[in-house]
Amino acid sequence: MRRPWSNLRARVFPDHWSLLFGQIAFYSFIVVVLSGVVLMVYYEPSVDHVVYDGPYAPLHGVPMSRALESTLRITFEVRGGLLMRQLHHWATLIMVAAITLHLLRLFFTAGFRRPRRLNWLVVFGLLVVTLGAGLTGTSLPDDMASGTSLAVLDGVLQATPFIGSGLSALLFGGDFPGDVISRFYPLHVIILPVVILVLFVLGAVLALRNKPAQFAGPGRTEGNVVGRPAAVAAVKSVGLFCFVVGVAILMAATATINPVWLFGPADPADTSAGVGPAWYLAFLDGSLRLAPGWEVVWWGKTISFAVLLPVAVCTLFLLLVAVYPFIEERLTGDHKDHHLLERPRNNPTRTGIGVAGITFYGTLWAAAGADTMAVQFHLSVNTLLRMFQILLVLGPPVALLITRRICLGLQQRDTEIATHGIETGRIIRLPDGGYVEQHRPADRQLTSR
Repeated sequence: MRRPWSNLRARVFPDHWSLLFGQIAFYSFIVVVLSGVVLMVYYEPSVDHVVYDGPYAPLHGVPMSRALESTLRITFEVRGGLLMRQLHHWATLIMVAAITLHLLRLFFTAGFRRPRRLNWLVVFGLLVVTLGAGLTGTSLPDDMASGTSLAVLDGVLQATPFIGSGLSALLFGGDFPGDVISRFYPLHVIILPVVILVLFVLGAVLALRNKPAQFAGPGRTEGNVVGRPAAVAAVKSVGLFCFVVGVAILMAATATINPVWLFGPADPADTSAGVGPAWYLAFLDGSLRLAPGWEVVWWGKTISFAVLLPVAVCTLFLLLVAVYPFIEERLTGDHKDHHLLERPRNNPTRTGIGVAGITFYGTLWAAAGADTMAVQFHLSVNTLLRMFQILLVLGPPVALLITRRICLGLQQRDTEIATHGIETGRIIRLPDGGYVEQHRPADRQLTSR
């Protein structure tokens, strides 16, 4: 049996910018881990109450947890502490964005087809686990913003019929807010990072085991790989790592993010105005805002669809994303192995479905900021939410139809170029007095991309 790493030095790897998102995600993960180790040295995962007497004057004499007090100490008293906090946060955002773009690239180029269906599940699992790591991490400072997010989470759990109270008590160790930090801390610093690392390793092994996928082009077939040698790819990979680290440090040094000192300590009785969830979790908040306020009483229990419906819809959406390769294979009957990627225009239906999914997600994401939009543009919040509700229903099918039509138009244009050549803009007069535009033969490389 041939091992995935055998003859690694003799292999070649496709060279295309869209294939780098996976590497960017992994390098961002390295930055997250290293900065997180530094923060672990000074952070105290405790909800024991203390009175703040540090250098930040506006919070003098304010009771808070040791978790928040240690976070403030890292920010204002530890040399480079604020840089590490912001580097940890920005690198996480880069990682989530890179995984999302990598997943979209796999979808629109059909990189999920056999024999890479398991790769798709690995990348999807990476996204879900990273979202969980982000949620647990933003809760550790125990400031007002994270407390508000936990209050929303508690409300979602409590709305689950029959078992909601038990789920909330299990997560928070009793009544909200309980001691959620003692549960989230080991998840965030040990369990979830280990799972992410295992998924990265599994993804790398699968990528080495299967022939690298590549875009169609001159000399490229299902049976070969055209690209750069492993040594050249390794050198470029090192350069990409340095670039990712540099960008993350530059963002951490110049752009403030998660200023916990402005929010103050968490309080179950208060909330923070103008503070929303992290952008990668905003679609969940948007779904709660757009859900109708329906309630029914069943067996003496009040069941609120205002919470259950958005949770069910978002869960179904993520589930469909995870199993889409298997659905497409079943519907198309295509069980062959594919090592050439597709241009999005060459599969209008799949591309339309992808844009419809982006429209659905984007509508939920934008709805999370409806209150801020209303203030900035002097509009009614209710009017904005109604518009988003209409867009959520009508937007995806309209996006599918428009995208499909655009893809068909691009296909027709490619056919015309391949048949008649490329327009040169030169008009020549024929012997009979007529005029015609001169064309030049299409470049093979241009028409194959």
